[in-house]
Amino acid sequence: MGALNDGHFNGHLENNNGLILDLSSPNKEEEHDSVPISDIQNAVKILLQGLGEDSNRQGLIKTPLRVAKALREGTRGYRQKVKDIVQGALFPEAGLDGGVGHAGGAGGLVVVRDLDLFSYCECCLLPFRVKCHVGYVPSGQRVVGLSKLSRVADVFAKRLQDPQRLADEVCSALHNGIRPAGVGVVLQCWHIQLPVIEWNCSGQINHPIVVDMQGWSKISVCAGSGVFESENGDVWCDFRALLKLRGVKVDKVHIKSSSSQGWCPSRSLDVLAINGHENTQNPMNCKISSKAEPGVASMIAAVAAILHSLGEDPFRKELVGTPHRFVQWLMNFKSSNVEMNLNGFGLEGMSQIKCRSQRNEDGEYANCKRDELRSELNFPFWSQCEHHLLPFHGAVHIGYFHNEGTEPIGRSILQSIVHFHGWKLQVQERLSRQIVETVSSVFGGDVMVVVEANHICMISRGIEKVGSSTATIATMGRFSSDTTAKEMFLQTVSESSAASGG
Repeated sequence: MGALNDGHFNGHLENNNGLILDLSSPNKEEEHDSVPISDIQNAVKILLQGLGEDSNRQGLIKTPLRVAKALREGTRGYRQKVKDIVQGALFPEAGLDGGVGHAGGAGGLVVVRDLDLFSYCECCLLPFRVKCHVGYVPSGQRVVGLSKLSRVADVFAKRLQDPQRLADEVCSALHNGIRPAGVGVVLQCWHIQLPVIEWNCSGQINHPIVVDMQGWSKISVCAGSGVFESENGDVWCDFRALLKLRGVKVDKVHIKSSSSQGWCPSRSLDVLAINGHENTQNPMNCKISSKAEPGVASMIAAVAAILHSLGEDPFRKELVGTPHRFVQWLMNFKSSNVEMNLNGFGLEGMSQIKCRSQRNEDGEYANCKRDELRSELNFPFWSQCEHHLLPFHGAVHIGYFHNEGTEPIGRSILQSIVHFHGWKLQVQERLSRQIVETVSSVFGGDVMVVVEANHICMISRGIEKVGSSTATIATMGRFSSDTTAKEMFLQTVSESSAASGG
């Protein structure tokens, strides 16, 4: 098992399999390219093992490779140089020889808006969305190819980042690369807002209850150089005005005092305080405690090895707590052999709620009327994609026909079913099927489930489909053949989404 000293890593750590994780700092940037992708794959296998998973089971066989490729793609900025992008992309502004303008005859402010980027948060290793706006005032009668502004911004986005540092680095690189009169950068960043959860750690039951889900944590940051150094300068007024034309509202510019440290929601989940003592007030302790989870140290060492393989220094002060936070989040989805507890009703005990009659030859319950379509909508859920080890979250909608003479299924019971199947390594298609089969098997009858989810992997891995969502349907019994019943339920879901603005 790997060893930790006061929250810091040794040069080498050994996992339970005897694999040595070399965390010694490389001497040259070129050495990062020589790190075989197999090193990251081996580290991912350690993480899967720590979650109680079998990396050789169907669905996980290619996960280490997928994760390794995604991380390498998402951090390719460590292996790129700005000068290689800007060099040869500067063009003289023709027809302005001897002219007098705001920047020596080359004209005024140039702004490129709405550059969609993503970056990996250095606090928790989860991707966050970035909408980048770059402005510069040319000088020396030179302008730069507009696509280069996007490519330079992407170089620094494709590294482990903090929003303010990302803005500062893009600004500095462009200023040094194209030598303009000044550069201004505005970033709008969205980080997935981790759910506030409570863990039921008593007895055999060990599943989370979502207390609050707030969507996305948002922050806007700015950076400026040259004529943009003054926060009250006219050039910033022009910049903000051009952004406002696109619906982007930036009321104030705070360059020197702006800071995004602490914006990552994962910091609120920290179990270890700075002095190394456990925060016993955090309900997550029941999952992450090193006493209860002896493999956690090996998982932390594996994440540190991944950071090193990507070209980062795990000893950098901003990254010291990152492996622990990532493992802490991942451990929410630890595979465990526990019974489903539906608010006191076990799977066997739930049979009393079913209609007592036996099914007839047509598969229907005799003496039971199924005339009332019940719709229970918007159950929040979280899960972790087993293909990429990235979260996906959204809402589950459940429809069923209510048997006359029995009590409707309580929302808390249905929510327990959703949580039970959601909090583990999953794929959305299987999640939908597991929920519909469980509800149908426990309560009997006809059930339909619709799952709507946002997948974080869709804004990373080079895909960058910001705002996309996935919907899946699973049906049992009457919903599988009765088109009218299916349409009725889907119409209810549609009306609910429209009313909530979803």
